[in-house]
Order: sequence, then C-alpha cells, then structure tokens
Amino acid sequence: MQLKWLKFLVAVLVLCFWGTGQALAEVLIGASNAQSGPAKFLGQEYSRGFLAYFNYINQQGGINGQKIKLIVRDDGYEPDKAITNTKLLIHQDKVLILAGYVGTPTSKAAVPVAERNKVPFFFPFTGAEFLRNPVRPLVFNLRASYYMETEAMVHYLADKLGLKRIAIFYQDDSFGWAGLAGFKKAMEKRGLSILGEATYPRNTVAVKVAAYEISKLKPQAVVMIGAYKPCAEFIKTAKKMGLTKTKFINISFVGSKALARELGPAGNGVLITQVVPFPWDTSIPAVAEYQRIMRQFYPDFEPGFVSLEGFLAAKTLVEILKRTGDLTRQSILKAAESLKDYDPGVGEKISFSPDDHQGFEKVYLVRIKDGNFEPVNY
Repeated sequence: MQLKWLKFLVAVLVLCFWGTGQALAEVLIGASNAQSGPAKFLGQEYSRGFLAYFNYINQQGGINGQKIKLIVRDDGYEPDKAITNTKLLIHQDKVLILAGYVGTPTSKAAVPVAERNKVPFFFPFTGAEFLRNPVRPLVFNLRASYYMETEAMVHYLADKLGLKRIAIFYQDDSFGWAGLAGFKKAMEKRGLSILGEATYPRNTVAVKVAAYEISKLKPQAVVMIGAYKPCAEFIKTAKKMGLTKTKFINISFVGSKALARELGPAGNGVLITQVVPFPWDTSIPAVAEYQRIMRQFYPDFEPGFVSLEGFLAAKTLVEILKRTGDLTRQSILKAAESLKDYDPGVGEKISFSPDDHQGFEKVYLVRIKDGNFEPVNY
C-alpha cells in the first residue's frame, strides 16, 4: 500500500514539474530550418553556430543551472513544412521560445503560428522588412535588413564604381520580392532605373531563361537575391552567354562558402554583401572566440559567415536569457527589450526597445578570389 502511495506521489510531482515549467530542467529552444534540400548548407551552418555556443554555455553550467537544448526540425526551406514544424515545436516539444529559423518564405509562414501562441521568435536568418517594419512584439532581428544590404550594393556599384546599367535576378517568392523592394528603393534614391529583371522558382536551378533574358541586356552589373545553387548556375550560364565583364553581387543569404564551391573557377570576382565581420579575422574578439569554441565541438570546422552569424545570434540570446529572472516568455521579452549597448565582441552595439527590435545595421562586402574570400572596402 505504501509503495502505491509513493508511486502516486512521484507521478504527481512529475506532472507538477512538467506543468509549471519544463525549464526547471532545461531551457528548450525550437528551430525549423533547411537540414535537407538545395538550401541545406544554410540551415546546417546556422544551427551549428547556435549549437556550439549553447554547448559551451552548458559546459559552464547553463543559464542559472539550467541547460539549453536546441531542437532543430527540418523544413527543407518549404513554408508548409515550416508551419507544421512550428506547431510541433510549440505543442509537442513544448519549447519556451523559437530561434534559428532560416529564410523569408519559411519565416513568413511560421511567425503567425508563433504569434497566435504568444511564443517569442528570435533572430531568423532573413533580412525581410515585414519582420522589422512595423515592429512585431514577439519578433527580434539580429542581422541587418535586406534594405540595408541592397543599399550597400547600389552604393558600391553606382556611387563607388560609377555603374548605371544594373539588372536584378531574384527568387520568385517573398524572399526575392523583399530584395527587389530594397533594390528599387536604393536605385530610385539615386534617380536610376532598373535595367531589367529575371526570376527563378524557389528550390530549383531553372535559371537558363533568366540568364538569357539578362544577357541580352548587356548589364554592367547584376544584383542577385537567391540561394547558392541557382545563383551559381546563373553566373556560370550568364558568363557563357557573354557576360564575362559583368559584376555579379549577391545578398548575404546566398551562403558564401557554398556559392564559392559551386562556382569553382567561375567565382573569381563575384561579390557578396555580409552582415557579420570577416570570419577569418581573429583580431576581432568575437571571431577569435567563435573559432575557438567551434573547433572544440566540431573537429571538421571551417570558418564561414553563416555559422558565425548563428554563433553571434546564440551569444546574444544567451545574454538576454542571463538577464531574465524566472524564465518565462514574458520575462524573456522584457529582458530582450531592455538590452542596451550590448557588444558581443564585434565592435557594433545592440540595443532593443519596445519600438526597435533591430540589432545590427552594418553591412560588409567581400569578393571571391581563388575559392576564398577577401574583404572589399566601399
């Protein structure tokens, strides 16, 4: 009889712990991103950056003694799958917050699910304006926006190099349209007209028609808003069609390392805007820390822009969690909006407020050279 009562009491205690805060044991964070398919490099690298820093924090004792666990579900960069994953993360996995999503169309599909369930949504790998303007109370952004990136692109091409005949190649969905809107804004600011536009369908490399249409226009430069496989295919095809002197400039989402690999010798001179510092520059404190911690958990580690961004996002998120008392969604939101002048070690400070959920604003520029990268001053 006493044994039955003991089992009953244990069961009640387990239920109490489960119902009042799974965070007593772990801080559960949920991510949906591409772990398979043509955009898998982005999801895998972004998640690696998060996981390495979380593992490092767990070694130090976690957040007030609570370990962080990142649950990553594969959406293949497809919006419908991102919706399903987000529901599972919230209702089945019982995550406290969401973080580490990759992509504009997937974030656009997932954010309404998060908002309906009042779950904070941190640091998606997208610069889309709809996540920034107007401010969404549950959404916090770390990376510079696509408007900021496309402004930097046009500044370099038009103001620095004096090029006027600039076309655009973009993914035909909310990601591409976000980049197109920023590009139009930057061109109009300078009184310039877009030379021409061409698109491709998401998760395909169907770019030959687009390359043909753009090559007929003989542009001095092509702004590119897409993922690495189709962008690489477009550049190689366009060069075969005669655009050997054209400047090709990609937005950061492209996945720089994967793009360079896909391009091979055709990559020399290709430009990419970035939203984090140069991952090989260990004179930057956060970059040195990133390399050290990544190597600790991933013996095959090679520095890259995507994993560095994931690392910085995780570091900023941990700083917010450390400033939270009881780990509840409301207290995390309050701590996030109270973050002021926090520098994760890159020389750029992050401040959030109820009216401003945008972190970094700086945009960098790099060029592919012999399969590697070199910074470009602009």
